[in-house]
Amino acid sequence: MKEISFFMTAILVAVTSCTLDKTDYEDEISTEVTEHFDYETVVSISEAQYQIDIAALNGTFYKGYNEIRIQITNTDNNTSVNNAEITFLPLLTDTFGNTSSGPHQYQLDYLSAEDYYLGYTVFPEETDASQYWEVHLSFTNEDVTHNVTQIITVEEQTNMNLNMTSFTGNDGELYYIALVAPQKPSISENELVAGLYKYMTPTQEAGNFPDQSQFSFAKVEDYTIRLDPRMPEPSMGNHSSPNNEDLTPHSDGLYYGVVNYTMTGNWTLNLILENEFGETLKGTEVSTEFTPGIEGTKSELFIDILF
Repeated sequence: MKEISFFMTAILVAVTSCTLDKTDYEDEISTEVTEHFDYETVVSISEAQYQIDIAALNGTFYKGYNEIRIQITNTDNNTSVNNAEITFLPLLTDTFGNTSSGPHQYQLDYLSAEDYYLGYTVFPEETDASQYWEVHLSFTNEDVTHNVTQIITVEEQTNMNLNMTSFTGNDGELYYIALVAPQKPSISENELVAGLYKYMTPTQEAGNFPDQSQFSFAKVEDYTIRLDPRMPEPSMGNHSSPNNEDLTPHSDGLYYGVVNYTMTGNWTLNLILENEFGETLKGTEVSTEFTPGIEGTKSELFIDILF
């Protein structure tokens, strides 16, 4: 009877533990994910007779990938400034005066049909008490160049489906991977979109501040981001899914693949970055074994998501 009582007690403890884990897990995944579609003005800047409006999704700059749209209006005659040469340089300054940046499109493209200048920026950090972001923007119109500087706020990205990571590869280069889509995945095969960028180490001494050559980044072409999504929760037993596709570059400069989410919850995108020669620059293979009750092992290179 004592053995039976001990056995039943052990079962009760195990069931209670699993129930508590499940309750906490359910509470975590109940977070509502908001999908944003509208581009709204984040900041407006006045320079001489011009008004510069910088727009982003939800009217907010977030840590991670941000598509930016800029409109310039001549307030003297209320007309749009078309085909100006615009440069965009975001800089992060800490309390010691050190400056850094993140991947960005320095020279913006003008889209005549939409009447705005298009670019992107990846903010590796959000604004806090120890550091601030500012945008250095210049545009040339009618042979006159205007330079403006504006402090901006970069918010925390609460949508884990848009997380990012930065790392040093085996080649000694600094890389960034930023998730672009989907904002709100479904229980199905989802198109997975990410940006892959590399910091271009300066080859010359810095000139007058801000010298763009000291903060230059490039879109990485012809690489492969190998993908192995798994659920890391101990109760999930290292669960994965079929029909996933590695991310490869497309003509728009972003990387596209497929991730198959079979259920909601915490997922880890285990990644391996390979160059054009198939050489691994970062990341490790993860176990495919079923491991109930044990937290899943992650790749050396990974991004956690939650939906």
